[in-house]
Amino acid sequence: MPFSALASATTPTCHIGLGLAAVGRPGYINLGRDDDLGADRSVEALRTRTHDLLDAAYAQGVRYFDAARSYGRSEEFLADWLTKRPDADDVVIGSKWGYTYTAGWSIDAEHHEVKEHSLAAYERQRAESDALLGDRLDLYQIHSVTPESPALTDKDLHVRLAEAAAQGLTVGFSTSGPAQADAIRAALAVTVDGEPLFRTVQSTYNALETSAEPALAEAHDAGLTVIVKEGMANGRLAAAHAPDALRAVAEETGLACDAVALALVLRRPWAGVVLSGAATTAQLASNLHAAVVDLDDDQLTRLAALPEDPHAYWERRARLAWH
Repeated sequence: MPFSALASATTPTCHIGLGLAAVGRPGYINLGRDDDLGADRSVEALRTRTHDLLDAAYAQGVRYFDAARSYGRSEEFLADWLTKRPDADDVVIGSKWGYTYTAGWSIDAEHHEVKEHSLAAYERQRAESDALLGDRLDLYQIHSVTPESPALTDKDLHVRLAEAAAQGLTVGFSTSGPAQADAIRAALAVTVDGEPLFRTVQSTYNALETSAEPALAEAHDAGLTVIVKEGMANGRLAAAHAPDALRAVAEETGLACDAVALALVLRRPWAGVVLSGAATTAQLASNLHAAVVDLDDDQLTRLAALPEDPHAYWERRARLAWH
């Protein structure tokens, strides 16, 4: 599978990936976005920003890039970069289907994305992804599976996904919401002809939301590559918004809050790839310092007190404004 190369890689940043949710479209829910992006959020401005981030990430050892059909033009921007960088032939490319981008490049749209986990949605969006990424697409994930998602029970969809896997595409899923653990365990039970369907899982895990950890460990033990998203809790763990305990530990390490927050995730033995959602090259550089953060037992104990009730965490996330 495409992540096997990372298992033997030795560069410190090889297990950090770059997610394009924050730069593939003009509106998103990350805190501090106005300062990060400024006023010019034209297609070409964000295309240039995305390419700059991809260049910087690749130069610093990042080898996994993550997009989605609902991240505006993220697949397009990524495909353009891949065309310009034929030397970057050792990267792993992942995308997701299941949400349709509906904001029309507006920050003020009533609905920014619409969810649909049907076979018809898969076939439509797979064709769209293939048109842009072609054989560079390594991993295709169902976007934000929850326990009630029809993608967990649709046998026809499972057969089509298994056919794609037989042709060399890695099939995975991502999760969201307070019942991530239930969704992960349900997905682990999905088989086609007696074989597990999914080979990767991408879930939210950070210093404030740790509820999926036991299920992610189970997924890792079952042979899945675990990808961690939202390690910065949509900006809530950045310096301007970070809890006091995180600020204190960051000061002790001499690094920024974001590096410490991501380092905490990288320490988990089941974490295969931890995504940076940086919107600027400066943020990316700071995020990548996570690979060299050394936390002692006392610091880990203080940070272990940060997790919130998962329902409270996700309710707060749902209230974040698109801006």
